[in-house]
Amino acid sequence: MRTYIQINPVDNVAVAVQDLHGGTSLEFGDKVITIRQDIPAGHKIALQDFEKGNDIIKYGAPIGHAREAIAIGSWVNEKNIKTNLEGLQKYEFNPHPITEQPSRKSLTFKGYRRKNGSVGIRNEIWVIPTVGCVNGIVQRLADKLRQETQAINIDAIVAFPHNYGCSQLGDDHENTRKILRNMVLHPNAGAVLVVGLGCENNQISAFRELLGEYDTERIRFMETQKVSDELETGMEFLRELYTIASLDKRTEVPLSELNIGLKCGGSDGFSGITANPLLGFFSDFLVAQGGTTVLTEVPEMFGAETILMNRSKSKTVFDKTVHLINDFKSYFLENKQPIYENPSPGNKAGGISTLEEKSLGCTQKAGTSAVRDVLFYGERLTSKGLNLLCAPGNDLIASTALAASCCHIVLFTTGRGTPFGTFVPTLKISSNTPLYLKKPNWIDFNAGTMIEDESLENIQKNFIDYIISVANGKRVNNEKNSYREIAIFKTGVTL
Repeated sequence: MRTYIQINPVDNVAVAVQDLHGGTSLEFGDKVITIRQDIPAGHKIALQDFEKGNDIIKYGAPIGHAREAIAIGSWVNEKNIKTNLEGLQKYEFNPHPITEQPSRKSLTFKGYRRKNGSVGIRNEIWVIPTVGCVNGIVQRLADKLRQETQAINIDAIVAFPHNYGCSQLGDDHENTRKILRNMVLHPNAGAVLVVGLGCENNQISAFRELLGEYDTERIRFMETQKVSDELETGMEFLRELYTIASLDKRTEVPLSELNIGLKCGGSDGFSGITANPLLGFFSDFLVAQGGTTVLTEVPEMFGAETILMNRSKSKTVFDKTVHLINDFKSYFLENKQPIYENPSPGNKAGGISTLEEKSLGCTQKAGTSAVRDVLFYGERLTSKGLNLLCAPGNDLIASTALAASCCHIVLFTTGRGTPFGTFVPTLKISSNTPLYLKKPNWIDFNAGTMIEDESLENIQKNFIDYIISVANGKRVNNEKNSYREIAIFKTGVTL
């Protein structure tokens, strides 16, 4: 097993693949470097002497500058490196030529073809509250249906409590309505019971109008203040919905119907070397099949946003991407918060020191395909290919937004580990093997072997096969553990 990785030939730092002890000698080309202190795996090694202010290069681009003089062989981390980013920036459209993979559209998976032509990869029954006041009711209803039926021919019966639906104004109220609408219409649900209270802002009558055309046989509504026994009435609805949905069967559909969300969280120094590039490979692969991928986490594009902007399919898409980035920066400024101090304590402990470093690793998940469209929060997919989506870096909010955009699966890379799942299968990919071995009940696929002895071709093939198996019905860990929740973006006043 190698001891270090220099990601790009122009990089002036390398990444330790294993813990390095002070005094160890490493060969870098035609020179030998002595490690000056213990350096943890995933962290950066100085390949040259730095003076204060010198740029530090990783992924072939600056990830910040030296706060102080740094000697060759030293540990480079958040204590001696500082971001180069500041203020708002102006952008110019500078499109780069893009060579996309040849299409292989013969691949298929077995999904559920819905009445409106959309395809789901699960056949579940969901109980969704319009407002947090009825959270207890929806949970009891889902529990009772599970006890009655053992979910025969149904993949899962799930309630999705949340805190909102009332006492919200403006964008917050609309964000709640849009996310809940998109859940109700999601093809992974074979049937949905929407449960309201009656006096909330998110009134059922207005919410029903927001849905537009929908399958009235499979989407039902109950307003609890208007019925004498909400559990009895709710169970009557659910039994009818169960009878209908339990008759659904999987059929062969082209892989081009698959929509995949791309997300990372609890990243480490290996995320941008193993797990994120693996998602980038898969994104390019799926786009070549005519499928769709969605990248979000706007604050984790800062510092690498021009890479995505220059891959815009058109000037219109470029302008929407600029809008996406600058609106989010303005959101930080309006709340009197720093724009560029994103890496979390876990990120820093794992070897990520600045936002540029995090962003250059994060955007690896988008591969090399052209950016076809930009979605704002609460919007649903309309364009095939690679899309960008407006959402924060917060794992639960961003993953919910990806699922609500009509993604069937969220691919979630991590170097630290996390158990959560949103309302679609949330597949965890570890950036390193120790995490995979430590948390087999969290992690679904190990990308850590990319820096070990396994061939890249074999890893990529296994990854494609694994995702297709999930689309065919194989459950991932968050589903096995019943870790399923939603989180909605909030920016304003609570009454």
